Amino acid sequence: MVITRKVEFSASHMCRDPRLSDEENRKLYGPAANPHGHGHNYVVEVSLRGQPDPVTGMVLDLKELKEILNREIVAPYDHRFLNYEVPPFDQVVPTTENIARDIWRRIEPCLSVGNGRLHSVRVYETPDLYVDYYGESPCTM
Repeated sequence: MVITRKVEFSASHMCRDPRLSDEENRKLYGPAANPHGHGHNYVVEVSLRGQPDPVTGMVLDLKELKEILNREIVAPYDHRFLNYEVPPFDQVVPTTENIARDIWRRIEPCLSVGNGRLHSVRVYETPDLYVDYYGESPCTM
């Protein structure tokens, strides 16, 4: 069984690799390389896989899941300029892929208890652009 909870946050970022020139960054990231940044209203869906507890009937109490997501995702990310205010994005380009990886890193230890395990993190940068992450690899530049 898979259960999913959704949270939202607003944040700004710029996609720039400090090892590259301005021209190389513009070529690679296009308008997202603007040094003044740009913002998104992100939507994050976190899914857990597991069997419902025979007593409670729940994989995880959805209220508890909401509290974890608010603490580990919304609080550190909401209304922040990711490159300057949210590690590791002072050293890692905050692409949607890397944001999904970082969210996994933040929440996985909190969700590997009881009957469920973290199954996936889906991050929507826009309504028609999203990334699904299943814990394959850590944040990299």
